[in-house]
Amino acid sequence: MIRKAWRECPVTLRVAIATGALMVLLGLIASQQVLSTLSSLQNERLREVAQSHVGGLKVALGSFVLHRDVWEVYDALDRAGSEGAGARILFSAVADDRGRVLASSDPARAPIDFEFEALLNDAVPVQEVTASEGRNSVRIVEPLLVQGREVGSLLTELDVSDLLAQRRSTSLALLAANSVATLLLALAGYWIVARLLRPVELLTSQMGASGVAPQQIPAEDIAKTDPAFAPLLHNFNSMIDAIDAQREAERRLADRERFVSLGRLSSSLAHEINNPLGGLLNATDTIRTYSDRPDVVRSSVDILDRGLKHLRDVSRAILEENRRDRSNARLSFEDFDDLKVLFEPEANRHGQQLDWNVDPERSTASAFPSAPIRQIALNLLLNASSAAGKGGHVGFAAHANANGLDLKVTDNGPGFSEHARQRLLSETPVEPGGGVGLRLVRELVSELGGEIALERSGDLTNILVHLPKRAPDQ
Repeated sequence: MIRKAWRECPVTLRVAIATGALMVLLGLIASQQVLSTLSSLQNERLREVAQSHVGGLKVALGSFVLHRDVWEVYDALDRAGSEGAGARILFSAVADDRGRVLASSDPARAPIDFEFEALLNDAVPVQEVTASEGRNSVRIVEPLLVQGREVGSLLTELDVSDLLAQRRSTSLALLAANSVATLLLALAGYWIVARLLRPVELLTSQMGASGVAPQQIPAEDIAKTDPAFAPLLHNFNSMIDAIDAQREAERRLADRERFVSLGRLSSSLAHEINNPLGGLLNATDTIRTYSDRPDVVRSSVDILDRGLKHLRDVSRAILEENRRDRSNARLSFEDFDDLKVLFEPEANRHGQQLDWNVDPERSTASAFPSAPIRQIALNLLLNASSAAGKGGHVGFAAHANANGLDLKVTDNGPGFSEHARQRLLSETPVEPGGGVGLRLVRELVSELGGEIALERSGDLTNILVHLPKRAPDQ
């Protein structure tokens, strides 16, 4: 989820976030380094102060502790608390060699003869003293020596709250400075990247991001962009020109293939009409010659009736195929009957076997427009007839169900060439020729949201067209 949201985030915002995250990381590292250095300096200073204080006391108290002179020891502790370092000293206590308190700066806390060991919680030698977070004081314990002999011990508690306060104020100052710097750099990164990507955003908007066809970028907009991007935008305009030219060529190619289909149909239908006309003329001559013979007249009238009905079916199919107002007509059973009437003359002219299997569901079939489906089926049938050759086999099947409409055209020809396959299945621009109406079929199927599949099974080539079910008003 987070990765998807990050990918969908605009690149300008991603750069700003990445810049801010990097600054936070660098700020943390730098702040840690500053605080670590400050802590080291403070600890060194604390040890210097502690050594100075403890060293002076050790010299002053040694002989007094040796002779157990309580008042002199107390006086020395009192004087030490009132000197320069005294403001930092919170408590001091001196013990004799028996581990008993000899004197302290706070007799209520550590009375004479108190157990010295009980005062040594967390006490460390002066060389190890540090100011730790969470503790406002530190305890130092040092032995008292006289001529190399240990005569007692000294405990001093020092106030380090000011050092900790200095660290906290430094941390807050670093946090504020890093936050301001991070915000400023993130905003600067956003502004810089937004300016750098302005030509790309312009290119994206003109490429149809809003759902419209790609449009050329105006020359005045190109002049306002970075010179480094100007060639890219000019190339984009050239590409749009090339696409428009390709579309025009595709349109002309589709028109040409439509005329080719009509031409082939016209030739076949001319033969289909010419043959019945010959029979009709013979029937009229027979009626004139044998007008006195009712049986011959009735037989000739039957021939005239069958011939005229056939011509009526052919003319109706031609009219239905070429009517200009078919764009709003819905598909019906009669459309497939018309297709058969239109295509049968072509199959008969080549002596081909035609298998026709149409089983549409009425409610589903009516959800499709008639004109494009008739055009798809007719072009595929003409192509199959051309591939099957003399005495070949051509098959057509249509089946409608709840999922949509399936068309299948079969022939026993040699199969599709690579050029013809590209025309039917690929978006690649092609030259005219190589398949009757195949590119037109692909365009029509694509407009209807359908799919085309090409299979070779034994000596049969199968073209499968699936058109998904649509609302009747689409």
